[in-house]
Parts: sequence; C-alpha cells; structure tokens
Amino acid sequence: MPEKGEQGADTAGLLAYLFGPGDRDEHTDPHLVAAWDPDLPCPARNPGRITLPDLGLLLDAPVDALRGPRPAEHVWHVSVRNEPDDRVLSDAEWATVAAEMVAAAGIAHHGDAQACRWVAVRHADDHIHLVATLARQDGRHPRIRGDIPNMHTAARAFETAWGLTPMSPLDRTARRAPVTGEREKAARRGLPEAARESLQRTVREAAARATGTTDFLTRLRDAGLRVREHHDENGALNGYAVALPGDRADRGTRPVWFSGRTLAYDLSLPRIRERFHPAIAPADLALAHTRIREAAHLLTQAGRAEGAGDVAALGDLLAVAAATSPTPVRDQIRAAAAAFEQASRAPDTRTLHGAARAHFKASAQALEHAPRTARGGGAPAVLTLLIALVEAVEAATAWHRAQEHRAQTRAAAQAAALLREAATLTGAPPPTRPTRTVPRTVRVTPAGGRGPATAPPVTGVPPRPNPGPGPGRSR
Repeated sequence: MPEKGEQGADTAGLLAYLFGPGDRDEHTDPHLVAAWDPDLPCPARNPGRITLPDLGLLLDAPVDALRGPRPAEHVWHVSVRNEPDDRVLSDAEWATVAAEMVAAAGIAHHGDAQACRWVAVRHADDHIHLVATLARQDGRHPRIRGDIPNMHTAARAFETAWGLTPMSPLDRTARRAPVTGEREKAARRGLPEAARESLQRTVREAAARATGTTDFLTRLRDAGLRVREHHDENGALNGYAVALPGDRADRGTRPVWFSGRTLAYDLSLPRIRERFHPAIAPADLALAHTRIREAAHLLTQAGRAEGAGDVAALGDLLAVAAATSPTPVRDQIRAAAAAFEQASRAPDTRTLHGAARAHFKASAQALEHAPRTARGGGAPAVLTLLIALVEAVEAATAWHRAQEHRAQTRAAAQAAALLREAATLTGAPPPTRPTRTVPRTVRVTPAGGRGPATAPPVTGVPPRPNPGPGPGRSR
C-alpha cells in the first residue's frame, strides 16, 4: 500500500530520521535497498565511502541546477507497506518494488537516465520509504500528477504475482488515516488519537443523526467543534471545515482546519446531503430490532445500485449505536462501527436510495431519541438489538461479496465479529430460537455482468465464538 508522507524542503533531515533509531527506537537496521544509481553505496553499511550528508547533497544537486524557480517543497516522500500477515520480502524484492513504484509515480521511468534522483530506505520488515527530489537531472521539472493512484495500480500487480494480501482497489472508500506528523503531534500533546480521527468520528456521528444541513452544522457546534462555512458566489452554502479547539499550527497562530472531504470521501457536504432522511415518527425503540431485521431481509434482495444506499444507512445506524450504547459494550460497538465504515461506502456509485434505508434510519432515530433508561434496558434488550445488528451486517457482508467488493466484504465481516463479541459481554446467553422475520438462508442479487455469486447463509442468532481481532488497518 503506497501512502504519501509529508513533503518538505529538508532532504538531509528526512534522511537522518529514516536512517536513525526512530522516535521510539522502532527502526531496525536502516539501509538502502535501491537508488537511482544501482552502484550507490549505503551510508549505513559503507560509511567510509559515503555519509548521510553526502547522500543528501547528491539528491539535492539537480534541484540546485533547475532552470527555473526552485519548488518550495522539493522532497517527495512515500512509504510502501505490506499487511502484517504477509510474508517478509527480501531486500531484492523490495528493490524491485521500489523501481516499479518510482516509475509508476513519474519520478523515474524505466530507462530514463535523466530522471529524478531517488532512494529506497528499509528500516523494518514490512515497509520501505521512497525519497526523491523533484528535479530531473536534465534541469527540468518532473510530471508526477496522479502518482499515488498509479502506484496503487502497480501495487496490485505485485499482490497478484507474489500472493500478498490484496489492498482495497482505489475506489475512494478506504479510510483516510492520519499521516505520521499528525500522530506524532497527538503523542506530544498527550492525546489518545490524532485530531483527524477525533474529527472523523464526531462528524460521522453528526451526519448520521442529522435530518438537514442546518441540523448537521448545529450538531457539529454542539459537539464542541469549530465550524467554518464555505459559500459560493451566490451565497449558497457549498462546503464546510472543522477544527478541534486547541489544535493549532504555525506556532499557535491559526487553527488546523479539515474540510469534510479531507476527513473522508463521504463526509463532503454534497455526500452528507445525499444521506439526509426526514424525521420518522414514531421512532419507537421497541420496534428497532424488528425494523433492523426487516431491513436485513430487504438488503439480501437488493440489486447492485439499491444496496449502496442500504449499506450507507447501516453505517449511520452503527455510528449512532456506538454513541448511545451502554458502557459495557460501547468499546466493542464503537470498534464495529469503525470497522464497518469502509463497508458503508460502495465503490463506483452515488445512488443512495434503497428499500432498507428507511428502516435503518428509523432505527437510528429511535436509538438517539429514546431515554437513556430505555437504552440501557438490561442485558436482554441490548442483546436483542445486537443480534439484529449482526444479522444486518452479515446481510451487508453477503451483498458486498456478491458485488465482488473485496475490501468492503472484509470490513463488514470484521464488524460482525466485533458485534458478536459485544453480545457475549451482555452477560446473558443469546436466545436459541428468536422470533424471526428473515429466512434462514438468503439470496443476494449478483453484480450485473459478473456471473452468479453465491452468498453464505445468514443466521439470525450469532454463535458464541472466541473474541475476534479488532478492526484491521484500512488499506
């Protein structure tokens, strides 16, 4: 998985970090595995032939010779990482990956002797860092537009050829994780998570509960966020940005603002507006689990386009459930909602209408408006709701599998496992024969033109497995 790091203007400083011990001594045996010159010695293993400052000067030399203005941030930095469960690649294999990645990015095409200078540094088993300076050796500027999408395409070829864990296709559904600098800033401030993560969760909960634009913005402000509205030339609201109080940049002179789209692909104002649903009355908590089961049944019958709106609404329901659930199971349901987030975004579709959507939205509104005493109505009530949620998430898993959405299928399966774990924490065993409104075996409409796809049975009562792993890293 290629991931862009922070760009900058300090080549020597970045090299010193990559070849150093790391922030917490996490770097192991830092060394070069590849470079623009195959005969370039490694400063860590051949310090008598080249030093880190020497390497920085060599990389920067084409920048100093540019036939035009020097870019303000001339250092290009990308990490390429494998899943933890993948086999450990050799240095030679990582060198092959590095050469292909810089070619795909437009940094150094194969056979281009005048391309940008670059190096690949390895200081851990599962990833390398690519560093290049954005100046060609013939004195021209490189063209690297679309570098990350092109590198994702190259990565998928390696996954297929080497049997590595496939990352999600570049379908704009993967979660936007904090960059290294954001995580380090949170650690310095003693915060449990980066500002981006806190904002993602708060904005997603507000979007899941809101019935209109004004309601959405009011909920953001009520949650304590700073909100900045963006209006077009006619005065119409067409965007927003949020900031955490106290999160500032430029030595404390300005807040750090995140637009909705930079938080997540489906948190831009147009995408949030597509998910608004009018208030449903009565929003009866007692009927929530029945509505969820009915929605699960409808999802099993959904086609390719209709199901997209259903899984989006189910993601909103899980976000509300995580915020309103009783304390003993809140962590598990919050983790399930986070795991399901990618499954709530179907690739290549903007149609969010679905037959099950109204049921999921009504259930979410019931959870929000129910008195706290009703929400915590004992283990049986919580367990009934969890069983219904498991059933809905399993239906979503089957739907994504039928559409051949690999990343979404994996995300939904993780969420189902976490919800089953939450059910075991209610202190009451699941009922053996609950009242059902969904057939024990379901059929999912396969994606058009893809051939038949068989979905596994979806059962109404989850088993009691050993607690599964938490949500995996979004790829």
